[in-house]
Amino acid sequence: MTSKNHKPCESSGRGPGSAVDYDLFLECVHCGLCTSTCPTFTELGDENDSPRGRIYLMRAVADGRLDAKGTLQRHLELCLDCRACETACPSGVHYGRLIEPFRLAMEHENETLLKKYDWFRQIILFQLFPYAKRIRLALTPVVLAQRLGIYGFAERMGLLKLVPGRLGQMVTLVPPPVKSGPKLPKFLPAKGRRRARVAFFVGCVADAMFRPTHWATLRVLQENGCDIVIPDGQGCCGAIHYHAGDSDGARKEADRNVAAFDLSDVDAVVVNHAGCGAMMKEYGLHWHDDARADRQALAAKVRDVNEFLDHLGLIPPEGRIDVVATYHDACHLGHAQKIVDPPRRLLAKIPGLVVKDLPETEICCGSAGTYNLNEPRMARQLGDRKLANIRSTGARLVLASNAGCLLQIMREVREHREPVAVMHPMDLLDLSYRGEQPKLPAARDGR
Repeated sequence: MTSKNHKPCESSGRGPGSAVDYDLFLECVHCGLCTSTCPTFTELGDENDSPRGRIYLMRAVADGRLDAKGTLQRHLELCLDCRACETACPSGVHYGRLIEPFRLAMEHENETLLKKYDWFRQIILFQLFPYAKRIRLALTPVVLAQRLGIYGFAERMGLLKLVPGRLGQMVTLVPPPVKSGPKLPKFLPAKGRRRARVAFFVGCVADAMFRPTHWATLRVLQENGCDIVIPDGQGCCGAIHYHAGDSDGARKEADRNVAAFDLSDVDAVVVNHAGCGAMMKEYGLHWHDDARADRQALAAKVRDVNEFLDHLGLIPPEGRIDVVATYHDACHLGHAQKIVDPPRRLLAKIPGLVVKDLPETEICCGSAGTYNLNEPRMARQLGDRKLANIRSTGARLVLASNAGCLLQIMREVREHREPVAVMHPMDLLDLSYRGEQPKLPAARDGR
């Protein structure tokens, strides 16, 4: 059994293993049931690139039997931290609580000057991505090129692939321009009888890339009798910093959000993108300091919008949408937050909508936060695999509840010219409430 009071590793007392509660290693009985759901093992077939193998490697480091460098570090870097293994594991292994602190400690211990002063990490990940206004400003030339048709031509001709490295991967992920709509207000009233009062988390990339989805989410909440507070002062959830090895930066973002939300005033803090929600729900796990209790209090109030509406009881929309769709389980919704059925129950209330099961829905699409920027080869393999499964359903519409998944699948659809629309479930619910139809690309013959 795992100790409730997490303690550092008792075996070596130093190295990356010292950042992990050693009892968590002992939860794994090495049965291997996790391997079939692990994206990297599924693609590579290497036991070292499976959850079981990685746990063995990390424990060997903790025991002082292995050095946390070289080949071992590469096996851990290839992990998407999708946590599909947690869903599959019959022993309830907390894999995320192993890999995340271990990699953070490994990054700190093995940090080279080249990595410390990596321009992409320091400028793009830490100074651009966590700030929606900066993202919009940086995207101005790309949006202009899109509106002039230059971007689309370059994409069709494969010219975007000539942009080197992580910057090139980032450019290919930019979705077609849409009107973002006005700035979100500080308050929106419920429609009809008030059933709840919630605060809404805005985020950074989600607001810069998917503000229309934010507006759709707010309208759906209003239709379901929710007063909505959108407090000033909130920022990035901290996941970008945390998964890039900057624990201190992530903690600052977390504390900023703790200060922004008045928890006594709301029933829940609603989040509509899975990566943000998963990070915020684990605020109380990552840092053990004087502010931990406040972070735990915020974490306890965080609810994914699908989870919240399902529990509240969705007021069924009346607008008919006669489309065949499929739903992709975002890893940090299905695996990290264990929210699988609620989105499907909400979608089932849209008149006319047919939702077909997506084969291998539990396997990551390859986005995994910034994984598709840092590990483009594996991300592309997983993206192609996901698109093949989408294609097999015959769906004209793909739904996913996370910004990263939406961007990754949108790119696959565009590059393969698949006649499929990609959107968030809240976008579709909003259309149904308003009696409107989704914009679908022209179908190919037989689709």
